[in-house]
Amino acid sequence: MKRDEDLDALWVEYAETRDMELRDRLTLAHTGLVKTLVRRMMPRYGAVAEFDDLVSCGILGLIDAVEKFDLSHGVKFETYAVSRVRGEILDYLRSQDWAPPSLRRRISAVTEAYDELEASGNSDMAEAKIATKLGITEEQVDRLLARSHMFNVMRFEDALGESGTAIEPRADEDDSPESVMLERDLTERLVAAIEALPERERLVITLYYYEKLLLREIADTLGVTESRVSQMHSKIIVKLREALEQD
Repeated sequence: MKRDEDLDALWVEYAETRDMELRDRLTLAHTGLVKTLVRRMMPRYGAVAEFDDLVSCGILGLIDAVEKFDLSHGVKFETYAVSRVRGEILDYLRSQDWAPPSLRRRISAVTEAYDELEASGNSDMAEAKIATKLGITEEQVDRLLARSHMFNVMRFEDALGESGTAIEPRADEDDSPESVMLERDLTERLVAAIEALPERERLVITLYYYEKLLLREIADTLGVTESRVSQMHSKIIVKLREALEQD
């Protein structure tokens, strides 16, 4: 409680003075939000260097959020900052050509191998079997799934555009009737697409986006590996993106 009261006082003082030292203190107080968001976007087996790069990008988005946050709007800072931080990270991923053609082919090979194992009802020890089939290591399978997860999250965001969704609310400053109507329409179509998913896939979406669990926590809940949850999530995102693009 004391920390919340201190932060509230800090926000009020910063709004009045725009002091750079206060801005830096507010940024530092919310760096945990950036790390949490990066962990949610990147599976645990992502490279350490990539994690640090994404955190650095996220901090830039956090600074921007602190500078532009308006207390009078009545929106929690964390809600406002998530969209800014997430946007900065996604812009970085796009600029890095996160999934060039050669990587996409390897991701497709792993995904197809998963699908074949599932169809045959022989999905136990899937990572080991896929590694053997493709002539790569289990670690490489995991890393490809991490890339697949990030790539499909990025493509899903692109399909959503700038309107925002019920899954990850945006702190969009454009509250014009047209924007509100477009966002409501997009949300309704997204909800319909989610409701059309099989029960297990809806559960993954619920745990990831609404319960805010990490992929490894969802894996523990479902009794599968984190690699499997990453593959499931990527597959679901593709389905939702295709449903929105068709509409």
